[in-house]
Amino acid sequence: MRQILLALLFFAVHAPACAWNAAGHRLTAVIAWQQLSPAAQSAISEALSHHPDHHRWVEKSRSNHDVDVFAEASTWPDVIRNDPRFHDEEREPATPAFPGLSDTARHKRWHYVDLDAAGKTKSGELDTQIEHLSRLLRSTGEKAEISYALPWLAHLVGDIHQPLHVGRHGDEGGNQLEIENPFNKRLPNSNLHVYWDDLPGPPWLRGKRLAQNATRLLENHPAPKQGNVSLWREESHRLLNEAYPLASGSRRPVITEDFHRQSRETADRRIVEAGYRLGRLLDAIFGQRVPRETP
Repeated sequence: MRQILLALLFFAVHAPACAWNAAGHRLTAVIAWQQLSPAAQSAISEALSHHPDHHRWVEKSRSNHDVDVFAEASTWPDVIRNDPRFHDEEREPATPAFPGLSDTARHKRWHYVDLDAAGKTKSGELDTQIEHLSRLLRSTGEKAEISYALPWLAHLVGDIHQPLHVGRHGDEGGNQLEIENPFNKRLPNSNLHVYWDDLPGPPWLRGKRLAQNATRLLENHPAPKQGNVSLWREESHRLLNEAYPLASGSRRPVITEDFHRQSRETADRRIVEAGYRLGRLLDAIFGQRVPRETP
């Protein structure tokens, strides 16, 4: 039993991380929702209702409010990493298709883009998939395609604003850099990617506290210029120099108070920027769709 527990602990510390944790993605979605016109909100909610996991999002959010369901949907591309209905297309055979989704791949390469010192892409598809999904949502009228692409786009816009998801090629976005974190009593030894993913708050953040945190972030950070996917990627890439701790702990780099304060400020700002930009992007897409589809 002791060996099993140690193995589970090792996996928890060393397993590849996702992007922002669920709290970060929900915060981005709630902020984005506030940038949408009522018509776009209605169109998005209607589109998500056709997704085969819509009922799961309602159950998890414990709410029928459209904004809460949208927030839960934004976490879906991370949730399917542990869902046996889906497969890792690079190393597993395809799982059976099921109604409402034409694709059961987990698409782990969509979550990141790694660059070399010259800024050239070495691996990952994060930026290209945001552009692809945006074009798909603008062009398709198929309900299944829309309900599939929408959670992915909401999620990936959040991902590209997390500095380590536009990472250095060779260290798996900080997953290979072990750190000491005295500010996390539950997990004082982890890796840098886990540290950054958890900065937005606990992954169970929902409901009233989620709304309150989103309001606080909006009050403390201004709206950014919209830009484009290339700008969003470049912003995150420039932040890498300050995303790595320089202080030494007993055996590995340590998170200091100054580094922690600066990193939290950066994470908060990037979530607000992602939320504004996602909201404007979706409003442009779904605001244009409504007049064509409404009798």
